[in-house]
Amino acid sequence: MKTSEHSQPAHGSPEDRGSADRYYGRPCKPHYYPKGTYNGYPITEEDMTLEQVEDYCTAYDEEQDRKDWG
Repeated sequence: MKTSEHSQPAHGSPEDRGSADRYYGRPCKPHYYPKGTYNGYPITEEDMTLEQVEDYCTAYDEEQDRKDWG
């Protein structure tokens, strides 16, 4: 969840993970890390709220940049 219109999503949040997955060419698989990316265990789709899944999917769908693997 973004804290303001111009800030980045919190590290590990559903939005952060959705945009990162799209950027790196990974499949759309909703999840997030409540303690920050790769800190602790991820929360997967079956344990996410509908709003969290929607946040992930929206960020995934709206990510325009892609990793250039060279």
